[in-house]
Amino acid sequence: MDEIEDEAYQHQAVLLNEAVAALAVKPAGAYVDATFGRGGHAIKVMERLDQSGRLLAIDKDPEAVSMAQQKFGSDPRFSIQHGSFAMLSQHVASQGLTGKISGVLLDLGVSSPQLDDASRGFSFRNDGPLDMRMNPDAGESAAQWLARVSVDEIIRVLREYGEERYAPRIARAIVAARQEAPIETTAQLQAIVAQANPSWEKGKDPATRAFQAIRIAINYELDDLHACLDQMLEVLEVGGRLVVISFHSLEDRIVKRFMRDQERGEQFPRGLPVTEGQRAQRLRRIGKAIYASKEELAGNPRARSAVMRVAEKVA
Repeated sequence: MDEIEDEAYQHQAVLLNEAVAALAVKPAGAYVDATFGRGGHAIKVMERLDQSGRLLAIDKDPEAVSMAQQKFGSDPRFSIQHGSFAMLSQHVASQGLTGKISGVLLDLGVSSPQLDDASRGFSFRNDGPLDMRMNPDAGESAAQWLARVSVDEIIRVLREYGEERYAPRIARAIVAARQEAPIETTAQLQAIVAQANPSWEKGKDPATRAFQAIRIAINYELDDLHACLDQMLEVLEVGGRLVVISFHSLEDRIVKRFMRDQERGEQFPRGLPVTEGQRAQRLRRIGKAIYASKEELAGNPRARSAVMRVAEKVA
């Protein structure tokens, strides 16, 4: 979740210094910023590269791609691909760098510019069209999705992606409301969810979990994360780093499990005389999970849910 709007706000990129340090940038290395956002982390990586270094970037949002082209378009060390990080290996292969990437950064979630722009429909703070697409030029909007899916599908999404305990009540309320009138704005959806939620958490809008769940569903966020991680070992060189910043438990569990499983290697039945070399360990976790400091939280409250995990390819 890149938190900057322009170069004057670079300090708002979440875990900026920690993430770049974890990449252990080599001047001549090749790196991937798979979630460019507004370029906060990319700028710091580019500062550490010499003329033979490379930074490949990816982003679903055409506004982010436009920003990247403005900032780095004339720099031969940089390239950006419009699309999902699920196409990681394809972008790397197009540059002839398969198996030669020194580090990949995934900064998951929604950027501040996306959240703060009411026309994007990500947030209920300001009323706007119920869109929520990271790429507004492709796929169906949240409004279109809510207009067609069954009550059972809404329940599943709210439970799986929002961990919403009142999913059945909220889903039934959404279906009842859409029979009266189309649900087309963030304010409409927020009001429906709030009214259907019988237990409001202190300090949290009752629509928070529902908005998160619907956004994840229409953008295929967790599917794309699984696909990206499955390609990670193909693109990284031995010694290459994977750095992932997550913003909710669903993402973090996927990342944590992937790193753990690749560190353990192949699992054999108990009692078999198996050496560590035979387990085919592929990754080594670096340190423990990292969270935003008190100083960062004071200046950027959106970093409060961020957790960073780091691993290194060993074979």
